[in-house]
Amino acid sequence: MLIINRRRFLQLGSLASVSTMMPKFLKAFERNALPPENKVLVVVQLSGGNDGLNTVIPYRNDIYYKLRPALGIRRESALGLDDELGLHPALKGLKALYDDGALGVLNSVGYPNPDRSHFRSMDIWQTASDSKDIITTGWIGRYLDAQCNGCAHPTQALEMDDTLSLALKGTRLRGLTVPDPNRLYASAHDRMFGAMAAQHRDGAGDGHGNVDYLYKTMTETMSSAAYIYKESKIYKSKAPYPDTAFGKGMKTIAEMILSGIDTRVYYISLGSFDTHVNQHPQQQRLFTQLGDTLQVFTSELKKNNRFNDVAVMTFSEFGRRVGQNASGGTDHGTANCMFLVSGGLKKKGVLNEVPDLHDLDEGDLRYKVDFKNVYATLMRKWLDADDRNILGGRHSYLDFI
Repeated sequence: MLIINRRRFLQLGSLASVSTMMPKFLKAFERNALPPENKVLVVVQLSGGNDGLNTVIPYRNDIYYKLRPALGIRRESALGLDDELGLHPALKGLKALYDDGALGVLNSVGYPNPDRSHFRSMDIWQTASDSKDIITTGWIGRYLDAQCNGCAHPTQALEMDDTLSLALKGTRLRGLTVPDPNRLYASAHDRMFGAMAAQHRDGAGDGHGNVDYLYKTMTETMSSAAYIYKESKIYKSKAPYPDTAFGKGMKTIAEMILSGIDTRVYYISLGSFDTHVNQHPQQQRLFTQLGDTLQVFTSELKKNNRFNDVAVMTFSEFGRRVGQNASGGTDHGTANCMFLVSGGLKKKGVLNEVPDLHDLDEGDLRYKVDFKNVYATLMRKWLDADDRNILGGRHSYLDFI
């Protein structure tokens, strides 16, 4: 019977996403909320390779329209930011944030020797590695390793998904997947799991290291699920989030932040932006979700006096080719734009020069800002962490915070 139980446990892999070797893992109901002044980072992954040039549109550039005769967003449709750039017309929520001084736009972000494979480039962004190196830990996971020795709950980084991304996997610690606190609690507190934990505890382990590891992980996950479930009920949102997976995920993040849970980093994905074919309707749909959801999210934080303590960063694994293809879309490219959203930005608006379409690398944008500099800035200036230890080496700090 015990073998069958172990198999069933292993089938529920999402329950093993939390770290092991964490002290105090049974003290799930001790109040250990973050004080309001502590900073929170929300990472939004635009999966699939978003087309940055139709996101932040260089509507004064003739080369843009020459290379995109059918795909280019017309100037009269773009939401103007300044004399040279405008946002995609579906990003009305981000335009409102821009007008409110709460949006930073960073152009031409990438890395040396770019890779156009979805999987490899996403690994590079999630691990903060050089393109020539293979690393098996993520930048947020290494943040956990560095910052969370002795954390009361292994809940310092949460992902709104069923599967944990590489970004949240450290050497010793891992983030936890929380698609829904109620569902996580129900799954983690299956009657069988409780019986298994009690049986293992009463037997004081069976001497097999791998089995002890699994039971410890299960017990800690049950504890974390109980903590998240209890704390997330303190604040329940009534804001009108879009009825989409992304909208529901951001609503859950808002509830956790405003409930005072001890999480410092949240991770959520939206996609797919892999628009080889019929790009216009796909971007329109996804950008409507992104802009409308972030507008509701930030409004809720403002009403509760937390917007200055929360930063949202968007990224995608690469941009698209400058020229359109023959299928009404764009193919895999290189450098891209990033959005930074917060009431605590020190520099806002368009943060650097527009992409240089006169100086392309075989039809692709040349990167001007290494994405690891963005990570280092957020680690050092926002999360008060040792970015050199976490990212490995020195990186330049930017001045948006």
